[in-house]
Order: sequence, then C-alpha cells, then structure tokens
Amino acid sequence: MPGALEGIRILDLTHMLAGPYASMILADLGAETIKVEPIAGEGTRKLLANDPRYSLEGMGAYFITLNRNKKSIAIDLKHTDGLALFHRLVEVSDVVISNFGAGVPERLGIDYPSLARVNPRIIACTVTGFGASGPGSKRPAFDQVAQATGGGMSITGPNREHPVRAGIPIGDLGGGMFGVMGVLAALQERERSGRGQEVDISMLDCQISMLNYMATMYFLSGENPHPIGNSHFVHVPYDTFGCADGFIVIAVITDNFWQNLKQVLDCPDLDKPEYDTQPGRWRDREYINRRVNEALAGDTCANWLKRLEEKRIPCAPVNNFEQALADPQVLRRDMVVELRHPDGGATRGPGNPIKLSRTATADYSAAPNLGQHTDEVLRDCLALDARETARLREAGVIG
Repeated sequence: MPGALEGIRILDLTHMLAGPYASMILADLGAETIKVEPIAGEGTRKLLANDPRYSLEGMGAYFITLNRNKKSIAIDLKHTDGLALFHRLVEVSDVVISNFGAGVPERLGIDYPSLARVNPRIIACTVTGFGASGPGSKRPAFDQVAQATGGGMSITGPNREHPVRAGIPIGDLGGGMFGVMGVLAALQERERSGRGQEVDISMLDCQISMLNYMATMYFLSGENPHPIGNSHFVHVPYDTFGCADGFIVIAVITDNFWQNLKQVLDCPDLDKPEYDTQPGRWRDREYINRRVNEALAGDTCANWLKRLEEKRIPCAPVNNFEQALADPQVLRRDMVVELRHPDGGATRGPGNPIKLSRTATADYSAAPNLGQHTDEVLRDCLALDARETARLREAGVIG
C-alpha cells in the first residue's frame, strides 16, 4: 500500500542525528527520500562502523537506523557540474532537508534563495542549533549544547549541584521532530499558494517550546524551578520507588488515587485525614514517600504492579532497554521492526510511532550503501543515459 507521502520527493543532505531523524520519519511515511552524499560518504556512515557490538556488515547502528527507506546518490557539490546536477534534481523534487553549520548552504549554493530560483515550489528545511537569525545564529551546536542553553538541564537531575542532560538526545531529536512538522505544514500551504518556502528550525527554539507550561510558571512567579529528581512539584506520592527486585513509578494525581493506594499498601500510619487531600500530602511529602518506599521494598515489582493496576492507580515499571523493547504493548504496536543491511543480514530497531489507519507503513527498506542508487536516480529522475552517467563518474562528479 502506498505511504501517506507517496509522490513527494525529498533530497536529503543531512548528517549526524537531527536532520537524518527528520528525513527518516518522512521516509517512513512514504516520501521518496534521496540521500545526497559526498563522494566519500556522509560522516555518520563511519560512526560505530568498526565496532562489532554495534554494527552490521560494516554499517553502524546510527546509519542503519536513521537511513532506512532512503536511496543514496553520491555527488560532489563542490564541483560545478555536481552542483548543476543537484539543481536539476531540485527542479523535480519537493523538499530539500539539510542540517549544515551556519554559512555552509550559502557557500555551496544550496541555500533557500538559490534553490527557489531553480524551483519556486521547493521547500527547504534547515535544522541548525540556533536558527537562521539572531545574534547566536552562527554558533555551532550539538545535542547537549541545545539542552543546556534551552534550560532543560537546569531542572533535570537530583539537585541544583548536578544538572543532568536527558538520557536520550532530545536536543537533536526535538529538532528533527519539529522539522517534520514544519515540512508537512509547508507542503499543505503549498497546496493553496503553489509556492514553496523555507522551514527554519532551531534546536534551541525547540527546547524552549518544550519548556511549555513551566516557562509560563516562571514568568508568573519570577522563580527559577530546580531539579527535583523523579518527584513532582504538586502531586504526592509521585516518584520512583524501589521494590525488592527493581523500581516502579507511582503517580498519584487525584485524591481518589490516594484512597486506592492506601488500600493497596495497608499502612495504618498513612491513613490520616490530613493526607486525604493534596495540600496535606504535600506538607508531609518526605514522610509519605519514605513510608511508601519502605512498604514496597518487601515485594517484587511484578506483584506490586499487579495490585496497583487492579486499583487503577497510575504506575509502571522502570524498564531497561531489554524490558522496554520486549513489552507486549510495544510489540503489538509494531514499534520493533526489522532493519536490514543492503548486502544481507538484519537487526532490529524502533518502528514508526505515527500510525495511520489507511496508509500504514508495512516494511522498511535497508539503509543504502554509498551511491547505491546513483545511476537509478539519474536515470529515473533526470533521464540521463548510461553514457552521460559514465562521463560524470569519470570526471569525479558522482560516485
């Protein structure tokens, strides 16, 4: 079955994580995604490629995951003929995605004004650390730089003295996710106007956006929030608690949940009238959390979760990767899929979280070898014959 973005052609100039993650999601949704690489290959190809634990047939985990469902064409954009060839591809494409450092697209002649002169309908999405405008626009940035600058690290961790980045690279991944939203919005607007536009995604902007209601709380109070570990600034008990064989999360966010939790724990000293409402529990939160921890320590995670779920109390195990990726709900939702190598062999990785009722993705093509589809793309998109392709390859324009 054709994907939702069938008929959309994307030229993918991305590298590392933020940009490739955006183009991966769009490719998963059915867009024809052509990865345009330098003759020597995109740098992420080398990451973990020689580590036997994290590679498959010389292709590392980064590349296997982020470049599924894509084609690879190798072009030297610094060569005059290479840039001309790329511009010809722009003429017959819908979207160009890149995440180069500041100034690189202009130097290469692949910035939005240059592309729009070639194809006024083109949508150019750039994902950078700090965006295309503003006093910090030329600063280099990677994931942790975005996390730190965006304020999120200041509220993550056990206390003020030990700021901690998110365990997953949310700076990069956030930029990729918002890049997808921007591209889809621009494609929809083009249906009305017939014109393309630039989608300017700043990883810092994305981090600020995700501060959400906590930013509004700061503006209202003038008070900087601080890290509180896994607890909550309103609800009690709402935290990670140790059991005999691991950890679980309990999230009591209503007074009814508290009444049910008292029945499960059977701790008479927690059955106080002042604890029946949130303000009373908040005032004595340290004692309540300690007693909950002491009660849970006497039995296993599985047994406690069963009792809590029977009372419909929000709870969950703190899964490691092995447990999370084997969860029946995760498997039922096709969130673990086969990732193949183009030369044979396969591993597994995360699926596509966007579920569409009529145009669901059923399969994932292998991340490509370098230049695997160069001849095919030039033939099918530009009608180049074998002689012209051979000439370009001989001249070092393509690989």
